[in-house]
Amino acid sequence: MNDQTEPTAADKPTPGTPSEAPASADAAPPSDTVSTETLEQAQARADQARDQMLRAYADLENLRRRYEREVRNASRYGSESLVGELLPVKDSLQEALKTGAAQGLDPAQALEKILEGTRMTLDILDKALGKAGVSEVHPEGEPFDPELHQAMSLADGGELPSNHVVQVVQTGYRLHDRLVRPAMVIVSK
Repeated sequence: MNDQTEPTAADKPTPGTPSEAPASADAAPPSDTVSTETLEQAQARADQARDQMLRAYADLENLRRRYEREVRNASRYGSESLVGELLPVKDSLQEALKTGAAQGLDPAQALEKILEGTRMTLDILDKALGKAGVSEVHPEGEPFDPELHQAMSLADGGELPSNHVVQVVQTGYRLHDRLVRPAMVIVSK
């Protein structure tokens, strides 16, 4: 006997059934094609939106950092014009003290009070400028630096090497690390 049996009519596929359809890789139902295209478009839009969001976030961070830097600079250098206005007052008070001491005036009580008042005023002004971040540029004996000094003339430097500050004609000033006024100096030949 034969172990194999022939298929019956019930086992045979009937024409038009899905099992007889050609197995083609290209033949996908139309609804799947539309769904795949829609999914790809949605993914592209999502990727684009994510990219725009990341760029906007980076722009916002840059703006925040710039704003913080500007606030910091405004706080630190906001009084620069005020300092520039106060410096001539300091110069005048210093000159008054030099003149009084250079003339060798008798220490009369009135003159002594004037000099004392001038010293006190200068001390108060120095403290106020110091609190604002002002420091002096007084480079006597140091090498000439055109970034900090303004050469007024040349002179014999004696024992100083060439291109060093012999004398400070007018003190220079800084506001924190920014030069407000260069020191006017006489430079050695």
